[in-house]
Amino acid sequence: MKECHLAYRVPYADVDRMGIVYYAHYLVYFERGRTELLRQYGVPYSELEQNGTLLPVIEVSCTYCKPAYYDDIIDISSRITDIQGIRIKIECEIYRDSILVAQGYTWHVCTDKNGKPKRMPAIIQQLFTTGE
Repeated sequence: MKECHLAYRVPYADVDRMGIVYYAHYLVYFERGRTELLRQYGVPYSELEQNGTLLPVIEVSCTYCKPAYYDDIIDISSRITDIQGIRIKIECEIYRDSILVAQGYTWHVCTDKNGKPKRMPAIIQQLFTTGE
């Protein structure tokens, strides 16, 4: 699958007293990236929810490489790298001036509104298998 890139300017609210992005915000950046990834390929998360499909996170990993700072413009790169039945893996890399700041992934499970497992929507399967 092709990557989705999202430019984001780090606001003051995302940094600690040293002006460095607080570590937990990277998970929010992962969410921004995957939301835009799905939207870019015609599957806005809001439509998934309206159709009774949720993708809760069941596992997350983040490796911090270099700091990002207040007012930096970071590039959030996201892509689907694996689908296993009702599970989907989305990898994310965050860059500042072409320098890798953080990288990681989230695993999601496909459920209905009641939290019961359900089949991955065909459109997401198609995105992963064809890359378009």
